[in-house]
Amino acid sequence: MTAGTLTDVPARTGTRRSWATLVPAAVLIALAMAGPLLAAHALDAPVYAPYAAAGDGGPLGGDQLGRDVLSRLLHGGTVLIGSAALVSVLVTLAGVVVGCFAVLHPVLGRAVERSADVAILLPPVLGIMLIALAWPGGGRWAVIGAAIVLGIPYAVRIVAAAAAPLAGAGYVEAALARGESLRYIALREILPNLRSTVAALFGLRFVEAVYVISMAAFLQIGPQPPAADWALMIRENAPGILLNPWAVIAPSLAIAALAISANLACASLAPRSARKAVTTP
Repeated sequence: MTAGTLTDVPARTGTRRSWATLVPAAVLIALAMAGPLLAAHALDAPVYAPYAAAGDGGPLGGDQLGRDVLSRLLHGGTVLIGSAALVSVLVTLAGVVVGCFAVLHPVLGRAVERSADVAILLPPVLGIMLIALAWPGGGRWAVIGAAIVLGIPYAVRIVAAAAAPLAGAGYVEAALARGESLRYIALREILPNLRSTVAALFGLRFVEAVYVISMAAFLQIGPQPPAADWALMIRENAPGILLNPWAVIAPSLAIAALAISANLACASLAPRSARKAVTTP
């Protein structure tokens, strides 16, 4: 029996598990993106009595103004997913570029490390409030900008820490001896070996972006009524939770499901750092 025959079995099993962990995130994102087309009512149209119970007022009842909770839930996912994806992509990209170059340039590395240490100390809520105050009327874009600015230092530190051991590897020293540019070494020699870190970092940044944007919406710093933001729905319907709990529970579960499924999907896409070679005589 050859080594390839035995290694194929766990490889196929791992592939099936990866696809299985991708399905919840894919279904949730597809449902959220198509939500406005599936909603039975407009997001700001009262159709039931205020806080109508589930069953009497649609599958999830009505909110504080009698609007259909299910329709508002379907309307609210698109913007949140788009905003979180934009933040996570830009933060991960900036962290990868700056982090890879920082480990190859000592002066830049020390400057980045000190700056990132100071920026990480700033609490997210305080940072969002400062940027929102400095950008009156910025709304959701002010929150997105704050999430990007506050997330980059953490991403740079993670990538730089993962890339530091690679900077002293033999193939990197060989590339330096050949006279290759720092851009070539960073993008062609170091970055391909950071796929696991980058995938995990993207997942963490997506979850963090969902948390930051939802927290800002709950504090009414970003989107304003009558926007169908999930976090804003939780805040608006909290006073009537005893009358129609689904007006609060449904958006809470949607935020949690989005964060967990996206993180699991990103983790499953990360390549395994080591695979055991199985050989037989």
